[in-house]
Amino acid sequence: MSDQKVDIVVTDDHKLFRKGMVGLLDDFEIVGDIYEAGNGIELLELIGKLDKKPELVLLDINMPEMDGVKVTGCLRKDYPGIRILILSMEEAPQLVAHLVSEGVNGYLLKSAEPDELELAIKKVMKNDFYFSGSLSGAVLQGFKNVSPKDTAVNIKLTKRESQVLKLICEELTATEIGEKLGLSARTIEGHKYNLLFKTSTKNIAGLVIFAIKNNLYKI
Repeated sequence: MSDQKVDIVVTDDHKLFRKGMVGLLDDFEIVGDIYEAGNGIELLELIGKLDKKPELVLLDINMPEMDGVKVTGCLRKDYPGIRILILSMEEAPQLVAHLVSEGVNGYLLKSAEPDELELAIKKVMKNDFYFSGSLSGAVLQGFKNVSPKDTAVNIKLTKRESQVLKLICEELTATEIGEKLGLSARTIEGHKYNLLFKTSTKNIAGLVIFAIKNNLYKI
C-alpha cells in the first residue's frame, strides 16, 4: 500500500455514531476526504455525484430504506473497485458468511478499539480483506454447509495457483508474491483472476475464506 490518502464514506443511520466516526477517522494519517450517508440510498446518490469516487465505504448493516446487504450488491455491480468494510454489532455467522459471499472486503465489530479500526482500513486497502480475530471462527462456521460444487474436491488448481493462494492468505500483495516466486506482479494478478474464477469468489476475502474452509491454508 502506498502513502496515498484514502477517501472514505461513513454510512450509518445513527447520526451520533456517524459524527463520532468522522471525528475519529480525521485523526488517522491514512484518511483523506470523509463523507457521510445515512442509508444505502443516500450512499449511492452521493457516490454518483462525486467525480472522484471514494476508495472505501464503512458500512452498517441495519439501516432504513436500503440496508447494508442490499447496498453491497449495488456497489459490487456499479462500483466494483470500491472496497467495503462492514461496521456492525451483528455477530451472526450466517450473516457474516453471506456478506463475504456478496463481496465485502472486511467485517469489524463496532465494539472494536480505534487502533483496530485503523489497522482494518490499512489491511483492506493493502490486502483487500480484514476480519476481526474474534470473527474468524464465525466466518468459517457460516461456511460449514458449503455445497459440493463449491468444495476444493471439484476444483483443480495448478501448482502455481496453489502457491499464489497460500501467499495471498499470508497477506502478501501481488508485488510481494511476484518477488517471492520470481514473477511479475501482472502475472500474479492473472493467477488471482483465475483463482477467483475457479472458486466462484468475488474478491480476496472470499478466496481466503475458501482456502481456509477447504484446508488449503491453515491458520
